[in-house]
Amino acid sequence: MADNQSVLSVSIVTPDGQVYEGKSDLLVVKTTIGELGIMYNHVPLIASLEVDETRIKLGENEDKIAVNGGFLEFSDNVATIVADSAERQDDIDVNRAESARKRAQATIEKAHAAHDADSLARAEVALRRAVNRINVAKH
Repeated sequence: MADNQSVLSVSIVTPDGQVYEGKSDLLVVKTTIGELGIMYNHVPLIASLEVDETRIKLGENEDKIAVNGGFLEFSDNVATIVADSAERQDDIDVNRAESARKRAQATIEKAHAAHDADSLARAEVALRRAVNRINVAKH
C-alpha cells in the first residue's frame, strides 16, 4: 500500500450530500473526452464527467461508485467530484435499477413513435444512468 505521503484525498458530493470520502493512490474517472487516471501530484484540472463508473483504488482495495454526470476538480492532491447523483457499489438496489432501465426503454419506444425529441433525450439519459448503476453493482 502507498504511504500516506503519496495518496490523494477523494470526495464525491451530490445535491443530497456526501457519497464518498477517502484516500486513494489512483482515481479513475470517465470524462467527456475519455478515461482519466489521476495519481499523486497530477497537474491541477477541472473536467466534465460522463455517466459512468468511478474507481477509487488504494493498494489492493478498490471502491466503485456509479457517478451520473457532474465535474471533477483536482488540485493539491485533493479530488472533488460534484455529481448530479452518485451511489456506492454496495448501496445500489439492482432491482430498482432494472425497473428504471425498463421504464426508460419503454419511454424511448413511445418517444420514437411520437417523434418527441425532448422525451427521447430525457429517456436516453435515464437509460444510461440505469445501465451504469446495474453495471457498477454487478462488477
